[in-house]
Amino acid sequence: MNNVTANMSSDEGVVGNFVSRRLFFLQYLHVLEFVVAALVFVVINSLRQRRHYGLPVWPFLGMLPSLVSGLRSDLYEWISDILYEQNGTFRFKGPWFSSLNCVVTADPRNLEHLLKSKFSVFPKGPYFRDTVRDLLGDGIFNADDETWQRQRKTASIQFHSAKFRQLTAESVLELVHARLLPVLENAVNQPISIDLQDVLLRLTFDNVCMTAFGVDPGCLRLGLPEIPFAKAFEDATEATLLRFVTPTCVWKTMRCLDLGTEKKLKKSIKGVDEFAEEVIRTRKKELSLQTEDKKQRSDLLTVFMRLKDEQGKPFSDKFLRDICLNFILAGRDTSSVALSWFFWLLEKNPVVEQKILAEICKIINERDDMKNGADLKSPLIFRPEEIKKMDYLQASLSEALRLYPSVPVDHKEVVEDDTFPDGTLLKKGTKVIYAIYAMGRMEAIWGKDCREYKPERWLRDGRYMSESAYKFTAFNGGPRLCLGKDFAYYQMKFVAASILYRYRVEVVKGHVVVPKLALTMYMKHGLKVNLIKRHESELQVYLKNNV
Repeated sequence: MNNVTANMSSDEGVVGNFVSRRLFFLQYLHVLEFVVAALVFVVINSLRQRRHYGLPVWPFLGMLPSLVSGLRSDLYEWISDILYEQNGTFRFKGPWFSSLNCVVTADPRNLEHLLKSKFSVFPKGPYFRDTVRDLLGDGIFNADDETWQRQRKTASIQFHSAKFRQLTAESVLELVHARLLPVLENAVNQPISIDLQDVLLRLTFDNVCMTAFGVDPGCLRLGLPEIPFAKAFEDATEATLLRFVTPTCVWKTMRCLDLGTEKKLKKSIKGVDEFAEEVIRTRKKELSLQTEDKKQRSDLLTVFMRLKDEQGKPFSDKFLRDICLNFILAGRDTSSVALSWFFWLLEKNPVVEQKILAEICKIINERDDMKNGADLKSPLIFRPEEIKKMDYLQASLSEALRLYPSVPVDHKEVVEDDTFPDGTLLKKGTKVIYAIYAMGRMEAIWGKDCREYKPERWLRDGRYMSESAYKFTAFNGGPRLCLGKDFAYYQMKFVAASILYRYRVEVVKGHVVVPKLALTMYMKHGLKVNLIKRHESELQVYLKNNV
């Protein structure tokens, strides 16, 4: 009897345990069902918002997962695709704890509104200035209000002076014929492949230093010596750009702790500062030793050194340093990067190259010495008036800049409530990104052939015709229109014509060309090319066809 009772108790215990476990499981199953239902709701809700915003909006994270995906592939194409789907404008929502919320646009109406019509409502803003201040300080690209106006006015007077224009033209001629062509000829004779982007960066860096600061760093000497500043500046611009896609509180914490990209940025800026300080120190010493009749230097740095601030005192070395770096960014990177993409596009479009060469030879044929049978082997130096006539070459360069603008994106901040012409509402403090790279890939702006390299779109009856600065924003627009635009075109045309007349440029087979994430659109792996010297017989064909 006791055994039976014990067995019954045991069975009841087993049943009880089973029921308890069942109830426990059912209880947690309800919790699990709730969690799954909540997740499904979040996913569906996030995906529904994609129709409105263009991207899924996740709780807490916003659109950050999509941004990370874009960064891992091609950020500029990622932005272009979203803008295409959203008819030219979309709102980016970052994590709730970040400052990554902004409006991104590629609508020409909006660009004219923010760059011209409502210029005072859309300054660079405190967010942009704070993000790039470590590198660019209070230079012209980062400054607003009176600081910007003072720099702009002084630089504008200088850029439009006859003496400065003559200096820049002579500087380009000297660098191309005394340095660039010997470096290229050396590569042909060896023969070896060269990184054309690196060579062009060296050329434009030497040029901007000679014309803006009166200093010759010698980057383009034979042997292409290592220039620490070039590496430091590239690293600094790349690390600075990453701040724009990192929550402000995160990168500021990393800066305080000297970690990751902020540690790299600090080291790079130190290298940049050492170069700028040396330039300023050398110039001050030179000016102090010069007599009155030798003080008529026309470089930009010297002009600012002679000016006074609001208190009637000379500008600080820090202010002069900021000027140096901002104009180096403008003069060194933009032209060389544009030329690199231009030569890459030419190899993919040989018909365009043939048309450029035909134009060059036609212009050469108009020379009196060519009519009298001049020798093609004699050194040929293009004259300023000949460069001006090269309309098809300018169209080809503009088309390269349309597809691969040197500055792919730029930034503004709204200082009072406003509305874009496309109806987008903008609250005070809203950050606005205008996507210049994406604009060149918008069918609504350039037509269905917008992704094709087609210089003819810039020609009217064979003459070059510029487009609206709010449709083609490679040189910005409105009051901030690039001061060096005319000089940039002259420099690019002179360099391109001098190279193409002498060599065919072939990209090394298998070399990967992709944009690098930086303030300017470098090629991530450079541009490895082989140069093939043009035979006299090839040039004779073009010359005879253009008699």
